[in-house]
Order: sequence, then structure tokens, then C-alpha cells
Amino acid sequence: MRRDHWGSRLGFIMAAAGSAVGLGNIWKFPYMAGGHGGSAFLILYLAFVLGFGLALVIAELVLGRMSGRNPVGAFRVMAGGAWPLVGGIGVLTAVLILSFYCVVAGWTIAYLFYAIEGALDATSAGTLESLFNQLTGSGLAPLCYAAAFMAISVVIVSRGVGSGIERASKLFMPLLFVVLVVMTARAVTLPGAGAGIAFLLKPDLSAIDGETVSAALGQAFFSLSLGLGGLVTYGSYMRASAHIGRDALAVVLLDTLVAMLAGLLIIPAMFAAGMTPGAGGAGTTFKVLPAVFAALPGGHWIAIGFFALLTLAALTSSVSLLEPIVAWLGDEHDIARGRAAPLAGLACMVLAVPVSLSFGVWEHVRIMGYSIFGLLDFLTNNLSLPFGSLMTAIVVGWIIGPRAVAALGPDGRPVGAWAQAWLFVVRFVAPIGIVWILIQGLV
Repeated sequence: MRRDHWGSRLGFIMAAAGSAVGLGNIWKFPYMAGGHGGSAFLILYLAFVLGFGLALVIAELVLGRMSGRNPVGAFRVMAGGAWPLVGGIGVLTAVLILSFYCVVAGWTIAYLFYAIEGALDATSAGTLESLFNQLTGSGLAPLCYAAAFMAISVVIVSRGVGSGIERASKLFMPLLFVVLVVMTARAVTLPGAGAGIAFLLKPDLSAIDGETVSAALGQAFFSLSLGLGGLVTYGSYMRASAHIGRDALAVVLLDTLVAMLAGLLIIPAMFAAGMTPGAGGAGTTFKVLPAVFAALPGGHWIAIGFFALLTLAALTSSVSLLEPIVAWLGDEHDIARGRAAPLAGLACMVLAVPVSLSFGVWEHVRIMGYSIFGLLDFLTNNLSLPFGSLMTAIVVGWIIGPRAVAALGPDGRPVGAWAQAWLFVVRFVAPIGIVWILIQGLV
């Protein structure tokens, strides 16, 4: 497959930031911060993102640009031996994640329609619980929503890097930011929201404990979409004139900004509605937030804006999950993009069927004690993603080594003393954090 390139620096930054900005930021970050001390969680999260998350983002982009290949080809070209298996695990991980990601994204589309219809204008927890269970347990409806979401992703990726991914990212990402900023501005001005702002932003180190450290470390890793090959693939489309360190910093800062804005949207709104931050856990988005919005002035419109925002965020991430699969089909099997994207989307949808049914007629099916959804979530987020990042750190830090430092700048020009510090972090600091995540995931 002919290797495309990003048309502009802005296009790459919007696409790579869109890869990171997804359900992990807008869905997961607020309830994680709310349930782990607010500001204590935020301080640790920022430290981990800038301390080793940024270094790993740079490492994946370096691996991609130096090889000019998909994850499998990148490990083969740069390391050889059995290393392509690591890239293969990354591609498989993208398939597995997208198979359950599209199911959850389908729910966001359904809830956007519910919000427009006024079905979410209720503060009763029982009513909202019933609505969610009715959707997820209905069999056909959630699969139709998931298929619609997947079809949009396939169309974007089918159009290529410049005409598809880059153009969509330039449209969706600014729109996402505008909606998020407007809604956050509304949330922080609600009566009673001040307590939520203080909870998230006023430093309180006394709330830091081992559980908070693990949660913040895992969220920093998860929110940057590390270890699945998306950034490696996006890096393969970077031109030699691009400054990897500078562009990676812009991507990480945008990702972090979205997470913080999402926190300032959800947590103050929960305080304003008289609810405990973090209430509802992972189900906060669909079972708790509609009640929060319904209890607020203008809640109907807030709900519409929020689920539109969530759908946009899910779409920018799904494109980056689909792209490494398509690149692998093109690079390794010479399948044209126009065929590869529908094939990849179809494969993910086949796997999405049992995932969706695990919330309905197959809800009692257990594998190793997990539901089908829970098993895929555990295998990918707790094992394969950290494993992929650890292997990337080893290859970039030790096998490529000084050559990676030389590849950071535009056209091989020196980039400064920070490059040596980056290599040290990739070699020694980042692996420690990744091993910690692996241990916590297994425990």
C-alpha cells in the first residue's frame, strides 16, 4: 500500500490528539478523579502523563516514522527476529478494543437520540436504570447503533490519511473543543459548583494513597492510547521535516486539557445536583449523569450537548483504532484501503455481537469469571496494552537507542539536551511504571 503522509502539522496534531481524546477522557477521567480524591488524583495524573506518558508517545511516533510501516512491519524493520509478534499483538488488541468500543459508542448515539426526544429528562435512578437495561438487553437495537458507528468510522478511514482521517480530525476536534468549553463554562457557573471546582483543583495531598497512585498511573496510560499501534501507524505517516518532540508535546497537552475540562464539566455538575463525585463508577455516564443534567437548569440541552460531545470523542478514537488494522492489511497483505477498511470493520462487528449480547441474553455467560465484555476489557487494558508499551520502550530505548535520538528532530537535525533525558526515561523510568500497571492489572 502506498505510504500516505499528513498534509500539515495541524492535521497530524488533530488526528493524534483525536486518537488519545476519546471515551477515556470524557467518560472515564471524571469518575476516576471523582472516586479517587479529586485534586490528589489530578496531581498524580499530570505527573505521570508528563513524566513518562509523553516519553512513550514520542517513542511510538519515532518507531513509526523510522520504519515507515504498520506496527507489525515497524517491529520487523527496526528489531527483526520474533519482534513482529509484538506488533501483531498490537493489531489484535486494536481489533478486540474496537469490538467492544463500538458497542459503548453505539450506546452514546442511542443516548443522544434519547436526550433529543426528552427521554432523559428524569431524575429517578430507577427510571434511568430501566432505560439503560432496556437498551443494552434488547439484542438488535444496540447492535444497529454499533454498526452505524462502525460504518461512519469505516467511511472515514476508507478515504485515506489526508482526505479521510486528517480532514475528519480537522472538523471533529475543533467542534469537540467548542462544545466541551461551552458546556464546561455552563457547569462551573451553576449554583453549588464551586465545591466541585475546589474538589478537583485545590491541592489536597492527604488523599494520596497506593490506590490513588495506581488509578492515576493507569488512567495516564489509558488516556494516551498507548500500546495498541495507533500512534506507531500515525507516526509512519509523518514527514521527515516534522519535529516529533514538539508535535508529541502538543498532542499530550491537548489530551490533558480535554481530560481536565471533562472533569470540570462533570464533577462541579454533580456537586451542583447534590451528588457524590464518582457515584456510579463506570456506569456514571448512562445511569447517573442524565439525572444530574435533569436536575439542573437547562438540563435538557446540557444532556444533548454532552452525548453529542461523547459521540464525537468516541469517533476520533475509533478511527485511530481502525487505522493500524487497515495499515497492516495494506502493508503486509497488499489489500487496497477501500477493501481493507470494510474488512476490518466487519471483523470487529462480528466480535461485537457476543460483546453486546453479554449485556442481554448472554449476561450470565462467564469466562474465567468475566463476562465477554469484561474479559476483553481485562485482556486488552490490563495486559496487552501495557505489554505492547513495555516492548516499545525496550526496542526504542535499547535496540534502536541513539539512532532514535537522532530521529527526533526535523530531517535528522539535533534537537537539544532534552533528547538524552527522553532516552533515559524510555530506558529506565517508563518500564518501571508499565511493570507496575501490569502487576496491578494481574492482581
